[in-house]
Amino acid sequence: MTHATFEVSTDDRLTVLDVTDRVADEIPDDATGTATVFSEHTTCGITVNEAEPRLLGDFETALADLVADEGWAHDEIDDNADSHVRTMLVGPSETIPVVDGTLQLGTWQSVLLVECDGPRRRTVRVTTTG
Repeated sequence: MTHATFEVSTDDRLTVLDVTDRVADEIPDDATGTATVFSEHTTCGITVNEAEPRLLGDFETALADLVADEGWAHDEIDDNADSHVRTMLVGPSETIPVVDGTLQLGTWQSVLLVECDGPRRRTVRVTTTG
């Protein structure tokens, strides 16, 4: 088992970034098993999908439309309840098969970081097992 982390800086409150290459860089060359990609934050998620720019914009729009910006009880504490709720919908991690050090993603699949409370600096953990 190996553990690695990398950091990502985000520029917008709600944005989706392709981090596939960053994840791949953390996979040992001889690894065969799985890689779990985990966001160490409650307002930033990880998902796997296509990284086509218009689709990423559509996903950002969908999250904004699904979850209202205001009107949440948690906002009394730090005014970011919408970010927490959006991240709960996305989830904090994905597990991806690895063969001979290569992520086994489908043709159009990418690892995406979903920032819901930016701009911020985020830490992503990659744990490879097998």
